[in-house]
Amino acid sequence: MSRSRSVSFAVLALLFNAFVWGVSWWPLRALQARGLHPLWATAGIYALALVVLFVLRPGVWRAFAQFGALWLLAIAAGLTNLGFNWAVTTGDVVRVVLLFYLMPLWSVLLAWPLLGEQPRPAGLARMALALAGVVVVLKAPGVDWPWPESGVDWLAIGAGLCFALTNILLRRLHAAPGPARAVAMFGGGTAAAALVALLGTAQGWVAVPPAPGWGWPAIGLVLAAAFLLGNMALQYGASRLPAQTTSLVMLSEVLFASASSIAAGAAQPAAQTYVGGALIVLAALWSALR
Repeated sequence: MSRSRSVSFAVLALLFNAFVWGVSWWPLRALQARGLHPLWATAGIYALALVVLFVLRPGVWRAFAQFGALWLLAIAAGLTNLGFNWAVTTGDVVRVVLLFYLMPLWSVLLAWPLLGEQPRPAGLARMALALAGVVVVLKAPGVDWPWPESGVDWLAIGAGLCFALTNILLRRLHAAPGPARAVAMFGGGTAAAALVALLGTAQGWVAVPPAPGWGWPAIGLVLAAAFLLGNMALQYGASRLPAQTTSLVMLSEVLFASASSIAAGAAQPAAQTYVGGALIVLAALWSALR
């Protein structure tokens, strides 16, 4: 295969992953409409993907003894998926995705202690641009200080922080086998969502999963397959393209999520959301093209 064709396939693989995540809000909301809380949905869907991985690579767990950071990856990825899936199911999709994509801010703050990469003036400028965007998005009428309005905002921001940590850990784990990284990410998502779902069910703020009815098991199976294929596509594309190109292509998730949610009426962004979102995306573009 020629290099140009290989690059084209890698870009298409990343676009597929971005599309899966960008429209994942729809099947998650379809499951919620059938009585399945997004936490239980996340736990079940990721558990299905995890079973498939263990069937295909039964000895993949041995890599965890060699690469101890896989456990940290499982925690970071688990919290990422828990927060994002919960927020995008219950909140305004555009607002959630924009707050989630504060990558330039979190990357600068986390790369210094974890990778020893001291922030440079350009990095600080990107962080300031992203902060300006989030200030515009969060500024509500009649409120003096921009602050998250709800738990959904906190979930999106926290998930974005964990996503930045996940990417940093993936950079540190570049020598680990791809299936092992996938197991860590899906295993962390299963465990984190299941633990919080159990706690919420015991305390009464998460509904008990309903008996399997018409439709939702099929939706869960399709979504599990989509997430698994998306993870494989991400690892295929990211391993064949420069990190800057990967970051740039993955920004298409914002476009997929925004366009699909606005068209379906799942988001009603105000004018200030567009302005703040443009600043956040511009900071991410600057980071990707640096």
